[in-house]
Amino acid sequence: MDFNGGSELHNNQFYPCEESKPLLGEMSAPTAPEGNNNAKLGAGPPCRRSLLLPCSSGMRYKLLQEGDIQVCVVKHPRTFLSKILTTKFLRRWEPHHLTLTDCSLVSATLLFKEELQHEKEDECDEAEARRTRGARQGRRKAQGEQETATERHSDRLIEARAKPEFHQQAAVQDTVAMTTLAGGSRPTGYMETALSYSSIEDLQLLSWDNAPKYCVQLSVPGGTVLLQAANSYLRDQWFHSLQWKKKIYKYRKVLNNPSRWEVVLKEIRALVDMALTSPLQDESIHQAPLHIISTLLAENTNLSAQDHESIIVAIAPLLENNHPPPDLCEFFCKHCRERPRSMVVIEVFTPVVQRILKHNMDFGKCPRLRLFTQEYILALNELNAGMEVVKKFIHSMHGPTGQCPHPRVLPNLVAVCLAAIYSCYEEFINSRDNSPSLKEIRNGCQQQSDRKPPMPLRLLRPEPPTPPPPTTLSPPPLALSPPPSIVNSSEIMVELERNNNTANVLRKAPTGGDSEPNLIDCLLVSPALSALSIQLPAQADRVLACFALILKMLSDYDDWRPALASLLQPIPFPKEALAHAKFTKELKYVIQRFAEDPRQEVHSCLLSVRSGKDGWFQLYSPGGVACDDDGELFASMVHILMGSCYKTKKFLLSLAENKLGPCMLLALRGNQTMVEILCLMLEYNIIENKDTQLQIISTLESTHVGLRMYEQLCDRQRELKELQRKGGPTRLTLPSKSTDADLARLLSSGSFGNLENLSLAFTNVTSACAEQLIKLPSLKQLNLWSTQFGDAGLRLLSEHLACLQVLNLCETPVTDAGLLALSSMKSLCSLNMNSTKLTADTYEDLKAKLPNLKEVDVRYTEAW
Repeated sequence: MDFNGGSELHNNQFYPCEESKPLLGEMSAPTAPEGNNNAKLGAGPPCRRSLLLPCSSGMRYKLLQEGDIQVCVVKHPRTFLSKILTTKFLRRWEPHHLTLTDCSLVSATLLFKEELQHEKEDECDEAEARRTRGARQGRRKAQGEQETATERHSDRLIEARAKPEFHQQAAVQDTVAMTTLAGGSRPTGYMETALSYSSIEDLQLLSWDNAPKYCVQLSVPGGTVLLQAANSYLRDQWFHSLQWKKKIYKYRKVLNNPSRWEVVLKEIRALVDMALTSPLQDESIHQAPLHIISTLLAENTNLSAQDHESIIVAIAPLLENNHPPPDLCEFFCKHCRERPRSMVVIEVFTPVVQRILKHNMDFGKCPRLRLFTQEYILALNELNAGMEVVKKFIHSMHGPTGQCPHPRVLPNLVAVCLAAIYSCYEEFINSRDNSPSLKEIRNGCQQQSDRKPPMPLRLLRPEPPTPPPPTTLSPPPLALSPPPSIVNSSEIMVELERNNNTANVLRKAPTGGDSEPNLIDCLLVSPALSALSIQLPAQADRVLACFALILKMLSDYDDWRPALASLLQPIPFPKEALAHAKFTKELKYVIQRFAEDPRQEVHSCLLSVRSGKDGWFQLYSPGGVACDDDGELFASMVHILMGSCYKTKKFLLSLAENKLGPCMLLALRGNQTMVEILCLMLEYNIIENKDTQLQIISTLESTHVGLRMYEQLCDRQRELKELQRKGGPTRLTLPSKSTDADLARLLSSGSFGNLENLSLAFTNVTSACAEQLIKLPSLKQLNLWSTQFGDAGLRLLSEHLACLQVLNLCETPVTDAGLLALSSMKSLCSLNMNSTKLTADTYEDLKAKLPNLKEVDVRYTEAW
């Protein structure tokens, strides 16, 4: 199925000319008409004034809602005198500010009789004007008294509006009274009454000889209304705007009271023709017909499927460049659910959904667009080769190149997937009330008694007995697991299966203030929690499989993967989905793709956003809710994180506190990444308990890989002792152009336990040399001017060189991410950040957290 030919199919197959338009049932094998179909939209006898109208491909105009124009009304002459008064020499033009409402042409200009009289007086001779001027002054004095009375009445009106008993009818009455008191300021003249569009019999441009310039003629019963604009462009703009308002008013009246659906369909096609051929270029030109049709469909719900398809085919050209209104989205959703295999769904809805995904900015403001997109994808999934069709659709949204040209496609697709997956568990979520939280699920629902009993949802499992606290150093016996509990929530059945071996294992009580686990506790890895076997209805199961497949497909695109990882952090799925084995198994592919990506912005999203909240790393590690293997994915995640900038003491401490058991078990099975982790824990003194250190050493010596890496560690420790042995120079400067290897070779040549001042200025060292620098115990001054030392090296220095006092980072590529780590180096008293990417906020934060900082250089930075 071709998802890229929808627009051409609309123009050539589903929208032929009026005379030869077939029904959908006759389109089983449609053939495209020859030539440009747009020319056929206006086929028929030419209009009498067609030469005066601009072509649809010529000038474009904005739809007028209001504007200033000259108005003249010429009534049909009935007597000889009236015929003389209507000649062009005696016509009177009035300036008006006209508003084009939905049903009439209204003037917002107030004309006073006195103003008209003054205009006539100006044409009189000077003597008549002098006599009239005195009378006018008297009238102004009287009018001043009336204005004073008007102000008093206006004050009373404002006070009355402040009272709660004041209502709209009283306001109207007071407004009429004020108008009368002000001396007759009601609209007068030609536009005293609104001109309804239904009373306009004809609308045309004046084109005869000696006609007034730039005029539009409106034929009304009893006469003619002339509208004179300032130039030809404004005249044509008024003409097309009035013509559009008049026709829309007619179609709205006709389609609000349908009689025969054959006539209605014909009127809908004519309405679409008018919108497509109109020279007006405005969003409302295409939205107004769609709103009229959506109102028609909302008021007539008993249409047949054939009528549905005929209407959809008729309005298809309007949907190519416009989002459907909410009511129309409901109609499309219903059609997708009832007739998913209809050709209308594939051929007409495809470009509409593609436009929604490419241009929609926020599904929160228009949720029905998201629902329509969701139903459309599900309709594709119902086809014979459903999954393949969905894959082709996703590929068409990405495009054939390596970079998707539409930045809104991925966020919109993810929003649709998240909403669809949430809907699969929505019934269970709404009925759970006080169902087990994710933390309680991880703990085997041991704290059931702490919650109030849920109303619609009952756990049919008794509270397991709490084992007595151990009194000896031996591990307590494992508690027998209770029978599995069944949770029924309408169509959703949740079976809570408990593991018999290690679900309720209690850690051995610490002795002598030691909180480190012993070897037995370390090797007893928690299973994949208490597995929640959720049985969804068949339809929800298909929805889950479809949108989980879309998430997997999105993770396969390299350009989409960073943004996808960011959108899935923090974890956006409900706890029921995370405890559902089928869903977490499908999502495991996505997490594996994140773990295999070498880009830091991708695999960094595996970690939790803040402490206390589980991330993907915790969920898919041994003992996590979603872990269904022996730690292969966990090892892959640790490997990519350690290879990046997470080779820090903080990360190793978190592993030692929470995942030491899985690390030792995987190292025992020969996993090289875990062997390296255990060696680093020993090298950085992460484990302080001597017994645990011996257990780790025994684990390393039990495999060939571990034994070899442990021997290398011992060699490094001996070299480190030699390096840190007292003696050697107190100051050292490396030659320019030296590299990381040169520094490592130099430090391995003797003792540098007394080295306090090290200058690496203008060398080629990088962040990798930080592993050598942290071995210098007495280092107090470090000069890294004009090197390639970056953020990763700064983070490592901040964890190990707590005694550093002077640090020069001038002209280095460090950023805020690395500079913020310096806040833990409380001994710093001199810091040079000249010509770095330091920001003002980071500078203020460093000043607040480094009390001993006295000398700071921030020249040529944002903080300068």
